[in-house]
This record gives sequence, structure tokens and C-alpha cells, in this order.
Amino acid sequence: MTSSDGRIIMHIDMDSFFASVEIHRDPSLDGMPVIVGADPKGGVGRGVVSTCSYEARRYGVHSGMPISRAYTLCPHAVYLPVNHPLYSQVSGEIMTILGRYADRIEQVSIDEAYLDVTSSGSFLAAGVLAAAIKRDIREAEGLTCSIGIAPGKVTAKIASDHRKPDGLTVVCPDEVATFLDPLPVGKIPGVGKKTGDTLAGMGILSIGNLARCDVQLLIARLGRSAIRLHRLARGIDDAAVQAREGCKSISRETTFDEDTADPVLLTVTVADLARDVSRTLAADHLRCRTVTVKVRYRGFETHTRSRTLGRFTADPEIIGRTADDLLLPFLDGTEVRLIGVRLSELEDSGRIRQTSIDEFFTP
Repeated sequence: MTSSDGRIIMHIDMDSFFASVEIHRDPSLDGMPVIVGADPKGGVGRGVVSTCSYEARRYGVHSGMPISRAYTLCPHAVYLPVNHPLYSQVSGEIMTILGRYADRIEQVSIDEAYLDVTSSGSFLAAGVLAAAIKRDIREAEGLTCSIGIAPGKVTAKIASDHRKPDGLTVVCPDEVATFLDPLPVGKIPGVGKKTGDTLAGMGILSIGNLARCDVQLLIARLGRSAIRLHRLARGIDDAAVQAREGCKSISRETTFDEDTADPVLLTVTVADLARDVSRTLAADHLRCRTVTVKVRYRGFETHTRSRTLGRFTADPEIIGRTADDLLLPFLDGTEVRLIGVRLSELEDSGRIRQTSIDEFFTP
């Protein structure tokens, strides 16, 4: 059973984006294992792998892996720092290309987006559009992407990962069940290790197993979130592609060489990060409305606190003060490994807005 309403949804995912941009900038890196992320410092560095080339993946390296582990697996790789300004520039150019082909586009990260291409009229025509998109990105940026096409967003996302790199997978409405059935249940976005282990304990290993399971049994083990998972496993996905302002964010993070609970160091670091994201915000002629502070403890346990302001701002003092306030509950003596500041719900600072009277009294 699927719910499509005649929709044709495309998910575009750039292949090893950061590493691929670096290789395109320096062709001498082509064919070499390239790892973008923290400084490995000879195997004792802190931080994680942001992304890596497919050559590095052959050694077991993957995104999110501790950089020290990556160095153990592949000490001869080329290690490069993250270059956010460069990747953001290339991302913007790619999104411009995608916008030429879509009824609506929803950018969900720096290197992936959903497109509603229902107006193409058929899945066959959408496949032709996808081939044109791949060609345009390759010619303009020298990069490859993988594309999935399906009646719903989640199946399209799963399909884009099906034949990476440089893949194209089209799943027509009458093929959704057959496509999803044999795949590991962990392919469904949101099914992490904890949920996966719970499902495995119930004998549910594939998406097909999940689709055929009694939803009441799932609710008993997983809670109300099981309803959505069960629907997705059956190909029922009515989520719309949302072309919305404020879907982008600006963030900076720092991983400490040694875990620290020093309140002075944490406060100073957050202030530095807040100034950094404020400068980027101003350089891009943007304002933000939401400020988030993120901390990661030992074992990669991560927590965030956010505050949505009463009005959009680019004032570095307001951003800095808000970040400092959000940090306070984390200064409880627990050692911190990583700390970050993110600005989201962005708008063009040149946009004319009607200001409500309440905003004049909002600090």
C-alpha cells in the first residue's frame, strides 16, 4: 500500500561532498584516500571525520567516526580541515541548478535536497530530468550526485543511497513495496541503533518485516513513534516538499583536545564561536531568529538548548548574550568534549518586514 496522490519526489544527495569539492579544487588528490575533518595529530587528535572519499571508505573510514580511529585505519590518507566558506559557496551554486528543474525545492542540508517534480508528468520524464541535473552539476562543478525518485520523500531518500556514488534509482508507485521489502530496517531515516536493536529483538530485521508486523505490538515496544515507522515501511508517506525560508543555518563547533568542565574556558569558547557565526551572518547579509548551543560529552552523548528571539537580528551582542545564557545550564561540572553555536531561521537582512508593536518591546 502506498500513498502518493500522483506526486513525483526527487532526493538529491551529493557524493562525499566535502572531499569531492577538495579533490575538484586539487586534482592531484584524485584516487587518493581523502579525509576531511579534525586534525588527527598523529592518531591522538580529537574531533570527528566530516566526510571522506570513497577510497578512504575502503579502509573502513566513515563520516562521524572519531578522527583518531580514522588515523588508525588509514594513516596514509590526506587529512584536510573543513572549509565551510568554500563548501557553502559550491552548495549555493548547486541549489541554484536544482531550482531550475523543480516545482518546489527543500534544502535539508549543505549537500542534499528534495525536489517536487510532479509537473514532469511521469516517472520516466522525471528520470530524464534527473539525468539532466546530474549532467549540469558535473559540468558546472565537476561533482557527482546520487538521485532517488519515488512517490514519497522517505522512499526517494532511501533510493538515492541505493546505487552510490553517481547513482540514479527510480521507484515507481507500484514498485515501492518490492523495493523496500528486502532492505535493512535501519535504512528508514530515524531508525538508529537503539530502535534497530529493539526491532531486532522482535525479529524485525527488514523493512518488509516491519511492514507486516502488528502495529499494536510496535507501539507497545516503541511508543507512538511506531505508527509513523509502520506507515513508512508500508510506503505511506504524505510529507510535502516544503520550500520554506529559514531552512538554512550557520554553525561553528570546537572539539577540545581534552574533555573540560572549566566554566571559564567553556564560556570564552562559546563567545568566540558566537562572534564567528555572527561575522558569517553579517557577511552573508542575513539575520537570524533562533540561537542554539550544542554540547557533546564523552561517549558522543549530545545535548542542545535553543532560544527563538522575538525578532530577527544580526546584532553580535544579542547573539553572544543569548548563547551565553543557553550555556549556563551546561556548566554543571560535567566534562565537555565538543561545543558549538548554531544560528537558524534565517532571512535576508534586506527583506522588508512589517514589524509588530510587540517586537519593539522584545529584548
